[in-house]
Amino acid sequence: QVQLVESGGGLVQAGGSLRLSCTASRVIFSTNSMGWYRQAPGQQRELVAFITTGSGTNYADSVKGRFTISRDNVKNTVYLQMNSLKSEDAAVYYCWAFPKYWGRGTQVTVSS
Repeated sequence: QVQLVESGGGLVQAGGSLRLSCTASRVIFSTNSMGWYRQAPGQQRELVAFITTGSGTNYADSVKGRFTISRDNVKNTVYLQMNSLKSEDAAVYYCWAFPKYWGRGTQVTVSS
C-alpha cells in the first residue's frame, strides 16, 4: 500500500513562511514525479507545484516566486517551502505522487 505522509501545516500570519514535508515509500519516490495540490473550502483541488525524478519543477502562477518545491532522494521526502504567505494560500495541502497517489492532507491557515 502506497503511503504518503505529510507534515508541516499549521497557522501562520500573512507574510510568514511554512515548510511542508511529504515522505513516501522508496519505490514510489524514486520512480515518480511528486507534488502538492491544495483545496480551499468550496473550491476544486488545484495543482500547486510538482517535481520530476530529474528535479524538473513546475508551479502554479499564483505561487511562482514564493513557493519552492524540492526533493531529498536520501530521505524519500518532497518539500514545499512556502514564503510570503497570503490569505488566499489557506487550504488543505495534499501530497501527490504520479499517477494517482495521495496523502491525507495537512491544513494551512493564514491569518491576516
